[in-house]
Order: sequence, then structure tokens, then C-alpha cells
Amino acid sequence: MIIRLLVSISRRLNQLSGALAMLLIAYLLCHILLEIVLRLFGTSTYVLDEFVGYAIATITFLGLGYSLERNGLIKVNILSDRLPEKYHWILDSFISLVSFAMFFWVSYYWYINVARSFKRNVTSESIAETPLWIPEGMVLVGLTLLCLTLFVRILVLVSTRQVPHIESNK
Repeated sequence: MIIRLLVSISRRLNQLSGALAMLLIAYLLCHILLEIVLRLFGTSTYVLDEFVGYAIATITFLGLGYSLERNGLIKVNILSDRLPEKYHWILDSFISLVSFAMFFWVSYYWYINVARSFKRNVTSESIAETPLWIPEGMVLVGLTLLCLTLFVRILVLVSTRQVPHIESNK
């Protein structure tokens, strides 16, 4: 079935993005420790703030789809607590659809920004002169994965007429 294939693809991509986010956390630790040691000797990498900022933005956006898939995002149950459980899927479908539309819109305009940075070869103003399409592109990957996860969630909600439960890690 197509929905199962999409669920599987979405899950694998979110696992990959989650793993990349975890590796970036390890990178942050190493870069900060390196910077501390270098500053003891009166020098620096001179790019700590810039690269940490890029890594945090990437971690944040790569982790959104992963967190959504595992029901790890903050959820306010004011409305769902007042509805019978058999109608929760309708509310969840509506919220997922509105979220998908908003993030798709943001992704579209972010794509335009990334393409413009790539085309114009825009770089950071730091000593590293980082091509900005690289960190911007990683944010776009995270936004795209979130959109895919929301789309798959909508398909599952509508096809099963129930809110998906958290599955154990496989």
C-alpha cells in the first residue's frame, strides 16, 4: 500500500535526520571544547559563534519531523480533552493540515532564499566566508522533512480515522 510505503520512507528519513542532529550535538561539544583549549593558549578558531549558530538552526529544523513523528512536540489538549476520543482524529487532521499549509508556505519561500544565496554565491561576513546556502539548505531539508511528515500524518489520520500511537523504536 502506498501509505505504508510513505510512512516507511518518512520514518527512515526522520531517523536519519535525528541521527544527523545527534551528530551535530556531538560536533557542538567538540568545537566548544576545542575553543576552550585554544583560548587557554591565546588563540581561537574565530568561527565558534557562526558555526554553533548554524548547527543549532540545523538541529532545530532537522529534529522537527523526528519529534512530530514521536509525538514529542508540545501539544495543548484544550480542545481534544473536550471531544470524545473517536473524534480526535478529525481535530488532529485539521491541525496537521493547517500546519502543513503553513510550513509548506514557509518552505517555499525559504527555498527561494536558498536558491538566491546559491545563485549569488552569498557568503558569511566572517573569516570563514561560509557559503550561506549550506546552512540555509540544511534548514530547508528540515522544513521539507517536516512537511513530508505532516503530509504522511494527514494520510494516516484520514485513512485510519484514528490518531496514530507512538511506536517503539525499531
